[in-house]
Amino acid sequence: MNRHIPVMLMLGFLIAVGPIAAAGQEAAPHAAQQQMTQPPQDAGYLLGPSDVVHIEALNHPDFNVKTPIGQDGTIQLPYLGTVTVSNMTVSAMRNKIAGELMRRGIFSNLSLEADVASYGSRYATVLGGVVTPGLIPLDREYRLSEILARVGGIRDGSSNYVILRSPGGRERQFSIRDLSVADIASDPIVRPGDKVYVPTEVFYIKGQIKSPGTYPLSLSTTLAMALARGGGLTDFGSDSHITIIRKNTKLQPGDLNFKVMSDDVIEVGEGWF
Repeated sequence: MNRHIPVMLMLGFLIAVGPIAAAGQEAAPHAAQQQMTQPPQDAGYLLGPSDVVHIEALNHPDFNVKTPIGQDGTIQLPYLGTVTVSNMTVSAMRNKIAGELMRRGIFSNLSLEADVASYGSRYATVLGGVVTPGLIPLDREYRLSEILARVGGIRDGSSNYVILRSPGGRERQFSIRDLSVADIASDPIVRPGDKVYVPTEVFYIKGQIKSPGTYPLSLSTTLAMALARGGGLTDFGSDSHITIIRKNTKLQPGDLNFKVMSDDVIEVGEGWF
């Protein structure tokens, strides 16, 4: 759809009615300005304690405020004093303040702008093997795959799964590959207070293996998968002579479906022919 046509029509309309508005209908352009919406990322964000909001009345320099929202959900404003804004969208807050200023007769001609200067109340914590770990403000509804994209994806050597933990303690694991192709139903929404963690767990493999070394631990890594990551057995290696050292304890895997854990040391022995 050509988006330029509506813009051109609007410009033509403004040019046509400009002289009329200047002659005596100042309320119309000011009303249009007051109805301007915030950027899309703020449209559904609900304000809360520790968010910092910026509110400015154009052409009224005495009403230009940047203030944090208190723990009681209120802010302090010139002329109005205490105003409750918690659990409101930015546009709802702006309309509330503008309406109150005009109702009290403080400003007869008002164009008010408002936005979020910094987010402090609703965020998720992203840790582990990602490019830029840290606090991510949830200025709208984000899926887990979107959060991973916002932090630059996973680093080389990280595991291929992510852990999502809610404030209530529920913990879920998701394959990063599956998230990249998942439909919406399989890509969970990240809620305020959630923690997203990409493990950097590894396992070690040595002995009669073609490429011994350290490898990142994937979701549900089995012994067969670990051997494949190591390039397979040498001509002298035997899958019936494998020992796994786990926390100073030697284990003898029953088969190749044995699950490999973080920091396991897999030692492949020689077969006797």
